[in-house]
Amino acid sequence: MLPCPSPTSNWTPILSGWDSQSNGHFQGVAKEGRINGAKYPFRRYARLRAPTPGCSASCPPPGHAPPEFPATQSPRRPPEPSQSGPRRMGALGPPLLLLLMLGVGCCAREVLVPKGPLYRVAGTAISISCNVSGYEGPAQQDFEWFLYRPEAPEAALGIVSTRDSRFSYAVFGPRVAAGEVQVQRLQGDAVVLKIARLQAQDAGIYECYTPSTDARYLGSYSGKVELRVLPDVLQVSAYPPGPRGRQAPASPPRLMVHEGQELALGCLARTSTQKHTHLAVSFGRAVPEAPVGRATLQEVVGLRPDLAVEAGAPYAERLAAGELRLGKEGTEQYRMVVGGAQAEDAGTYHCTAAEWIQDPDGSWAQIAEKRAVLAHVDVQTLSSQLAVAVGPGERRIGPGEPLELLCNVSGALPPPGRHAAYSVGWEMAPAGAPGPGRLVAQLDTEGVGSLGPGYEGRHIAMEKVASRTYRLRLEAARPGDAGTYRCLAKAYVRGSGARLREAASARSRPLPVHVREEGVVLEAVAWLAGGTVYRGETASLLCNISVRGGPPGLRLAASWWVERPEEGELSSAPAQLVGGVGRDGVAELGVRPGGGPVSVELVGPRSHRLRLHGLGPEDEGVYHCAPSAWVQHTDYSWYQAGSARSGPVTVYPYTHALDTLLVPLLVGAGVAFLTGAIVLGTITCCFMKRLRKR
Repeated sequence: MLPCPSPTSNWTPILSGWDSQSNGHFQGVAKEGRINGAKYPFRRYARLRAPTPGCSASCPPPGHAPPEFPATQSPRRPPEPSQSGPRRMGALGPPLLLLLMLGVGCCAREVLVPKGPLYRVAGTAISISCNVSGYEGPAQQDFEWFLYRPEAPEAALGIVSTRDSRFSYAVFGPRVAAGEVQVQRLQGDAVVLKIARLQAQDAGIYECYTPSTDARYLGSYSGKVELRVLPDVLQVSAYPPGPRGRQAPASPPRLMVHEGQELALGCLARTSTQKHTHLAVSFGRAVPEAPVGRATLQEVVGLRPDLAVEAGAPYAERLAAGELRLGKEGTEQYRMVVGGAQAEDAGTYHCTAAEWIQDPDGSWAQIAEKRAVLAHVDVQTLSSQLAVAVGPGERRIGPGEPLELLCNVSGALPPPGRHAAYSVGWEMAPAGAPGPGRLVAQLDTEGVGSLGPGYEGRHIAMEKVASRTYRLRLEAARPGDAGTYRCLAKAYVRGSGARLREAASARSRPLPVHVREEGVVLEAVAWLAGGTVYRGETASLLCNISVRGGPPGLRLAASWWVERPEEGELSSAPAQLVGGVGRDGVAELGVRPGGGPVSVELVGPRSHRLRLHGLGPEDEGVYHCAPSAWVQHTDYSWYQAGSARSGPVTVYPYTHALDTLLVPLLVGAGVAFLTGAIVLGTITCCFMKRLRKR
């Protein structure tokens, strides 16, 4: 290690940095002067060459004192050295210059700023970061920002400082005071310079300078980046454009879209920036009547700088399903289509165009953004418009007469088509019954008619007689058709793909319908022939029916039912059909409890008989007869005009007296035979034992 020369205490601190002309570090003695009334140190320079091995990194040049001074007294950042400034190379000598180079490469301070040049648009904001590393002293460093304009590349204009509130030059003072230009500290050794609205005169080279807090001046104390300010040439407007001149509306147009229809909006975005930039275009929505701004915006769908199409969170599912689309038409036109408009889609729609440029470090920065209001959109919901009316009013008809009811669907509704569809049906509830009742008939969205449960086989027509008028016709009404009728209309809109989604439904007021009764009165009397029946015999049950009233051609039917006893009481289960004879005289057999043969027959004009052959214990139960009266209408349909139920008939299969005597006899004979066999076996065993002994 070479010895260092003795320090001299009457020299000012030595500054070091990068000399662009000599392509090496400079080091010199600073002296203080004034520029524009402000104090700045002037510098003397000495070009440095390669270091000599073995020299101490802390050696100052000969004849100069080491820069030992408090951190709070570090000099202000001087302006750039003049090209004609003095250079003293021979004063230090090559050997010592090499020694100084060795000290520069060790533990040097480094100031980092973004790589330039940076391109930004006038009127927009910019943030330039700066951080320092490899420093000595406190963790919190100070920063000073300077600007070198192209017209005066040697004049450093002070912008803002972290340690001096009066640092700014007059051209930046008002902007700094207003907060338009400020330096924000991110951490102790990192800050960012923020300019809210760039001006054309803000173009130039920005220097971030860090006053030294080191024990010696080594490394770089500033970083520079070039900023070029571009004119604002981005244009955004609605497409197609509206009328101009005196006919131009004072506010954006107002569009009315029916629920389920497509909402299509166009946007024109162009730029003539000379640099290579990308445009990102997005469509957004604000709540109705709210001012358009970032706080009220909700993105619908957008085209990113990399040409990827993305939707806002509430619309992501609709984009994936193909219900939301964004396309580019030509070189400057963009079109958004929202399929199946919903009530939530109402609001003020806007188009936002953002211009992006790629910085030298590879990152993308937004340099311009403009927004245009496209239209105020109102969505006419189906639920608010759907209305149903019925006619012709309360009806009173006789049995067998036709019943016609009309239903009219109204409201400001779009015609059924690709985006909307309707279904209309009729419901009936018996008089006094709660609820809308059961479905009678309906026409679905495809115009296909269907009948409700219980109406199969009847002559019922459901048809569309006008654009929004539907008719229900029952060819022959029955007393059971009396009740309250309501017309139910449902509106559907197309969701993703061809899927229909129910959007609204409406029911009409109740329409009373009265159908006169036929006046048929039935009575039935049933009994067990003979009164007593024994097991194995045939039980005959008779049912006589009496009829009063009714139209000519009335037909009767009768059925037999049984209820089985369980533990001495009748079962709570419903009665079981044993057999019967229908209105057309055809026998119908059910299930006999004992499983034996059953016969049902008509033994008189109004007399029916049930016979249970080979009666067994399982046939025990309570039987009854249930007659019914049937009337045929002009449409050849049958309906039940009346019914009745006979009194209960108990069937109990008794046991014969001979069977009661035979059972004890057989038991006694069995016991005697068993006892005799035991006695005989015992005697034989004893006799054989005695023979063996002899």
